[in-house]
Amino acid sequence: MNRASLKRSKILHMALMGTSDPSGEDEASQEKPFVLRALQIALVVSLYWVTSISMVFLNKYLLDSPSLQLDTPIFVTFYQCLVTALLCKGLSTLATCWPGAVDFPTLHLDLRVARSILPLSVVFIGMITFNNLCLKYVGVAFYNVGRSLTTVFNVLLSYLLLKQTTSFYALLTCGTIIGGFWLGVDQEGAEGTLSWTGTVFGVLASLCVSLNAIYTKKVLPAVDGSIWRLTFYNNVNACILFLPLLLLLGELRALHHFPLLTSAHFWGMMTLGGLFGFAIGYVTGLQIKFTSPLTHNVSGTAKACAQTVLAVLYYEDTKSFLWWASNMMVLGGSFAYTWVRGWEMKTQEDPNPKESEKSTMEV
Repeated sequence: MNRASLKRSKILHMALMGTSDPSGEDEASQEKPFVLRALQIALVVSLYWVTSISMVFLNKYLLDSPSLQLDTPIFVTFYQCLVTALLCKGLSTLATCWPGAVDFPTLHLDLRVARSILPLSVVFIGMITFNNLCLKYVGVAFYNVGRSLTTVFNVLLSYLLLKQTTSFYALLTCGTIIGGFWLGVDQEGAEGTLSWTGTVFGVLASLCVSLNAIYTKKVLPAVDGSIWRLTFYNNVNACILFLPLLLLLGELRALHHFPLLTSAHFWGMMTLGGLFGFAIGYVTGLQIKFTSPLTHNVSGTAKACAQTVLAVLYYEDTKSFLWWASNMMVLGGSFAYTWVRGWEMKTQEDPNPKESEKSTMEV
């Protein structure tokens, strides 16, 4: 059991950080004082929160700001993918030139690998595009509820594609999430701020996020288990696939007539959005490395709650009790699902026959 657990931790580390053996770091982390480790965790979690929330607000500005009036969501997404791909290649070059100063996997564009990752790249394009389109049409406060069905799609696709059953308690948490989603839609409609277009894009984004996780597991061996290599190939493929979309949807023509096209402020904000898009992948891996996947999910749920409150305060919105209740149902259901799945995984690793007979009602 210890050997299997160690193997899983090595695979997780390799996937997130692109290294070969984390055992040395694990031993070093155990030698660190508790206060230092606690401070590191607090800093990493804070960095994840700041990066993620800032990226959402910045993307909302780029996609739906009255001062910009830029109606080119595909181009905004394309540019962020371009920045991410260039940053990955730049860091790879620095790591090759100064191996002791920069720790980053070597990246070379292999067309065979790019083709093998293409199905994932299509899902990846759908995920980031629908995320941005959802954010364009709905407010930041409703954004979390609008794309809250990822957990539900995870359960559904796990059954349809992988034939994996889900426990009764996990299904109850999914029911809570669905109830919170519908209540949120109802309350947005009652307040006159509901965008069905944005809501549909949010549902599609949730589906693509779930599909992205499934396809990522399938194609990781093609990039030696390195998330950074996968990020590089995904964004290169996305940049190529976005080009015909820019032409077909007329966004290049819209850019040509955009009055702020030569503005340094505009391109600075666009580049900053790309930097945040790159950084979120790094800080996500960093948070998982210093905590655990379970803690990362809990942190993400808490971050979504803080993001909603900040959005309501920033935009000076007034929300009803039932609107807040819908958010609490979504966040509470997501947290409960994370806790249930973590408890079930722990039970599977250390099975107790008497307890398992009571708690594994499979559906």
